[in-house]
Amino acid sequence: MTGLEFKSWQAVQAEVLRRINSREWKPGEFIPHEAELSVEFGCARATVNRALRGLAESGLLDRRRKAGTRVALHPVRKATLDIPVIRYEIEGKGQSYRHSVLSRRRAVPPSDIRARMRTQPGDRLLHLVTLHMADGKPYVFEDRWINPQAVADLDNADFAALSANEWLVAHVPFEGGDFTFSAMTAGAREAEILACGEGEGLFVIDRSTWSKDHIITTVRLIFAPGYQMHTEI
Repeated sequence: MTGLEFKSWQAVQAEVLRRINSREWKPGEFIPHEAELSVEFGCARATVNRALRGLAESGLLDRRRKAGTRVALHPVRKATLDIPVIRYEIEGKGQSYRHSVLSRRRAVPPSDIRARMRTQPGDRLLHLVTLHMADGKPYVFEDRWINPQAVADLDNADFAALSANEWLVAHVPFEGGDFTFSAMTAGAREAEILACGEGEGLFVIDRSTWSKDHIITTVRLIFAPGYQMHTEI
């Protein structure tokens, strides 16, 4: 790799990762200082810093102020989680996609949702209940609350044409979020909506996303029996 190829932090990071994986830099060993690497790679020190910071955040490097940077002895690998567009997920399996908005209304949320959304008592949020289908069969049942203060032009969004899941991913930037995974047994309501038997096991994802000033949305996704989740490390 020539010096010209190290002008981006991504290129520097890829080379550092190659050296770690090939054991050129072994677990526990100190790596060269940023200044040395910037000379070797022919790039700015800030570029090296950005590359190493990303690898430290992923658990592959151990960085200590004044002590230097070394390859982690026991690297912690983190799973990568994205917010999937359900339509893409279904169509990626070769199935036809359709969704139906079962209800849409402004309402004062229950106390647990209000606490999660960090809204004031009496604030009315948009409550959407949607069923996503694959080849005409229930795939996932979505129960979502959206904060109008965090989403511009929310009242004009046509969620019958484009699901809230897809619309929010495309139109509303977010700074962070969290996921909770759990299991439940289908009650009468879930059994009716997901066309399954009462008592069947269901996979559940609770997810929230936020911007600097607001929680944007919180959603519970209840998947039909047999659903499997895939991620990467």
